[in-house]
Amino acid sequence: MSAFKVLASQIADLVGGSLVGDDREVIGVAPLNTATPSHLSFLSNQRYLKMLSTSDAGVAIVTQNQADNVRHSAIVVKDPYLAFAKATHLFDWRPSVSPLISSAALVDTTATISPSAQVCAGVVIEAGVSVGERAYIGPNTVIGRGSSVGSDTRVEANVTLYSNVSVGVRCLIHSGAVLGADGFGFAHNGEDWVKIVQLGGVVIGNDVEIGAGTTIDRGALNDTIVADGVKLDNQIQIAHNVEIGKSTAIAGCTAIAGSTRIGSHCTIAGMSGVTGHLDIADRTHITAMSLVSRSIKEAGAYSSGTGIEPHAQWKRNVVRFRQLDTLSQRVRHLEECVKTLSEEGKE
Repeated sequence: MSAFKVLASQIADLVGGSLVGDDREVIGVAPLNTATPSHLSFLSNQRYLKMLSTSDAGVAIVTQNQADNVRHSAIVVKDPYLAFAKATHLFDWRPSVSPLISSAALVDTTATISPSAQVCAGVVIEAGVSVGERAYIGPNTVIGRGSSVGSDTRVEANVTLYSNVSVGVRCLIHSGAVLGADGFGFAHNGEDWVKIVQLGGVVIGNDVEIGAGTTIDRGALNDTIVADGVKLDNQIQIAHNVEIGKSTAIAGCTAIAGSTRIGSHCTIAGMSGVTGHLDIADRTHITAMSLVSRSIKEAGAYSSGTGIEPHAQWKRNVVRFRQLDTLSQRVRHLEECVKTLSEEGKE
């Protein structure tokens, strides 16, 4: 049995919508095709409009021109997807923070832990650490010397914060994330590699979410910086001294090399790569599996690579691609010949 019982009017108030129909109770959320009269659902993609008229969802979040297609109750808003995002917070499965420092946690005597914070079993908190009000530190997480976790931030199980990592307020860091490991810095002496000690830290702003298995390296000299509102998916690599601007979102398996600066309000789709020492303009949008090897100075959408195609055709195109330089030279030669003939014809 669900632990959630929410009235449609409460949802409407939260999302700033208008309730049309009965003020019925819902116990959870579900897609249109599986929702029951006890569920909340939504429609934001017109492709599923037919599904709306047959859905048994007790409450559906829709726009004004979709409301007549709802079988039960509707909440009318301008942006159903945004409204649904807000509504899901009413059904969050995560338990509330219970002020407690587990007896199975190891906390250095010089650490400062808010009385309203929760520190779970197996946590290690080293010297000089600060943990803010209502923060949650999940089981087996390690917080290194001199680091800080802001108020209302949630650090899930098995996260590692090395020393001198600062995390702002209202952040969410998922399991397996590692913040503050050494950046990949080495000097070659002709035979071997000499390590460059990474002396910077990591600074995470407010309202940042960091996905499971994501790694953010400490800076070599200055700090690696992730600004307010940034959203990082799972399994992302952020190298040393990278700076990510406000409210940028980056999808899974993307890697960003050292000392690159990503602007504010950017989106980088999954499995993309960004090489080092680049500047990416604000409001740049990079599509999936792109390689960014030069700075981007103007906002816009950018892509690289080719789309999927039948294998036999792909092999033929690879051969043609290898011939591009030769073809370019032949075209240039033909252009010169045409120019010469044209000039001779004028004489």
